[in-house]
Amino acid sequence: MSEPIQPISIDDFKKVEIRVGEIMSVDPIEGSEKLLKLKVNFGEVGERQVLSGIAPYFTDIQVLVGKKVPFVTNLAPRMMMGLESQGMILATGGGEQPLSLFETDAAPGSLVK
Repeated sequence: MSEPIQPISIDDFKKVEIRVGEIMSVDPIEGSEKLLKLKVNFGEVGERQVLSGIAPYFTDIQVLVGKKVPFVTNLAPRMMMGLESQGMILATGGGEQPLSLFETDAAPGSLVK
């Protein structure tokens, strides 16, 4: 059974910045079976490093290179396995379900509204 939905106010939601990022490179993180290090281009915002636990869902992680997908870009940086993550990729599925990314043709850096 899924977790209950925890409502937030519209004002809280307005604080979340979601931008399209183009994945430029993907590397496994030594010592982790789940984490990948993504180098992501956010256009005029610049490039960022994003760590994500999506490795188990891809037999070839290089298929992620070139994909343009939404990321939360205004989260506070987080340290994982000695590396800093500067965002969060948005996807559906996970667990026992396949992982699906929201691919788009929008330009890197575009705001999702």
